[in-house]
Amino acid sequence: MYKLFPIVILLFAAVVSAQDIDKMPTITTTGTAEIFVDPDQVTISLNVEKTSMDLQKAKSENDAAMEKIIAETKKFGIEPKDVKTRRISVDMLYEYVQGKDEKILDEYGDEVGRKIFRGYEVSKNIEVLLRDVSKFEAFYSALLETGLTEIGSVTFSTSKLREFKDQARTESMKAAREKASAMAAAVKQRIGKAIRITEGTVGSSYISSGIASNFSANTISQSGSVSETVAEFGPGSISVTANVTVTFALD
Repeated sequence: MYKLFPIVILLFAAVVSAQDIDKMPTITTTGTAEIFVDPDQVTISLNVEKTSMDLQKAKSENDAAMEKIIAETKKFGIEPKDVKTRRISVDMLYEYVQGKDEKILDEYGDEVGRKIFRGYEVSKNIEVLLRDVSKFEAFYSALLETGLTEIGSVTFSTSKLREFKDQARTESMKAAREKASAMAAAVKQRIGKAIRITEGTVGSSYISSGIASNFSANTISQSGSVSETVAEFGPGSISVTANVTVTFALD
């Protein structure tokens, strides 16, 4: 019973303290920071699609292309854990063809044509993480010779994103304090301790150099020809931003 008494007193003191803070002269500012980071890794999404009237032939051709891709990853020192299979599918392809002297309608009266089987399509998608951006251009060029169908996407990133987010938060806190100091000085006052801190959004975004966009997606025909030539490579940068709202006491 007696042990409850000091706890009640402490809770009451905390409530009074919070009420006093609301009555204090304060100044509230928002600090924003943005830092630019060079990407140190790149994720490449690769699609291989092979079609044949014979299912086993379509599978064999797909497997052969995938084996070449895996061989290239080994040549460039990419570890197996950084090569991940995202999707595998087998589809039966059909085409609807209208005859010259006949119209084929569905149950609703719409023209659909005659259903003709065009073959089996075996499709695989893998994602490769290259942890050395300096090897990207050579690796990308090597991939185009493997018989893949499409490079779905190329995403540059940093392996130290958490570290850079923390740095951006620190810089945004400094910006908030500098702003508050300048505003207080304008009315011949000084700021004291920070009494309330509210974190805003912290995020990152990739900024293309304009050159790297040439690498974003290329479609390769079944013969292996490339629809877009590989141009000079420029990785761009990553923007990491943070903002924070801080309330300071005024002395």
